[in-house]
Amino acid sequence: MADLYSRLGIARGADDATIKKAYRKLAKELHPDRNQDNPKAAERFGEVTAAYDLLSDKDKRAQYDRGEIDENGNPKMPFGFGGGGGGQGGFRQNHGGAGFEFGDADIGDIFSGIFGGGARQRAPGGGFGGFGGRPRKGADVGYRLQVAFEEAAALKPQRVTLASGKTIDLKLPAGVENGTQMRLSGQGEDGPGGKGDAIVTIEVRPHRFFQRDGDDVRLDLPISLDEAVKGGPVKVPTVEGAVMLTVPAGASSGKTLRLKGRGFHRKGGGRGDQLVTLMIDIPSDDAALKSFVESWKASGNPRAALGV
Repeated sequence: MADLYSRLGIARGADDATIKKAYRKLAKELHPDRNQDNPKAAERFGEVTAAYDLLSDKDKRAQYDRGEIDENGNPKMPFGFGGGGGGQGGFRQNHGGAGFEFGDADIGDIFSGIFGGGARQRAPGGGFGGFGGRPRKGADVGYRLQVAFEEAAALKPQRVTLASGKTIDLKLPAGVENGTQMRLSGQGEDGPGGKGDAIVTIEVRPHRFFQRDGDDVRLDLPISLDEAVKGGPVKVPTVEGAVMLTVPAGASSGKTLRLKGRGFHRKGGGRGDQLVTLMIDIPSDDAALKSFVESWKASGNPRAALGV
């Protein structure tokens, strides 16, 4: 029996993209709907599909490369004993407009547009389910969900609409960040073995003045000269609304103050902080301030620690 790489016409060290490209090319050429009078093409279609099912699974491919399983995914045992194997569902990645997005079909629905849905039928010799394997679940469907920075930090539920038209209130997980994936069981495409899943990839939109630092949120806060000199309460924006922060008297630009529990929720529980860096805003055309400074001389050398 030809090894899986030879079935797809690729080298053993091929990357995932090369494997997928080779499979797509062969599957289009060999699909039974295009070769109804050629049973050998249908048999070959089953072989290349079984090869792709195994090689596209990272763990199974590693086992195969180490010689632990055979071309059907069965453990290699003495005297040729072994059980049957089956395939796994495909994945379709979608992209689209603002907010919750979909479109741009991938492997899971590649044949439906070409053959009128025939790709979901089991081919002779195993087809999409492998050789004697269990019925294949429907394809997973991928989505990208854009979430506002403040809503991600506060774990505000997101209402999303799936391609099926079903609306779901999605609860964001603690520790959510760019690239976080959420699996919605049974919300994918139909298949002989049941529905696939929906895979939601989160994209946290950048904010115009907040910045994320791990689970903390950073903010540069402008304050006036008199607020820095005299100190006192000032209003500060946070991801969940404005709060009052006490500026210590004699504060300098660059001093960082901490608002506890105003950051992102941590995976292990608790919450990060908001780190507020003070930035003294000096007006360039304040005559009274200029007159005061001309008659006032600061004591000490603020650059003494620098040796100048």
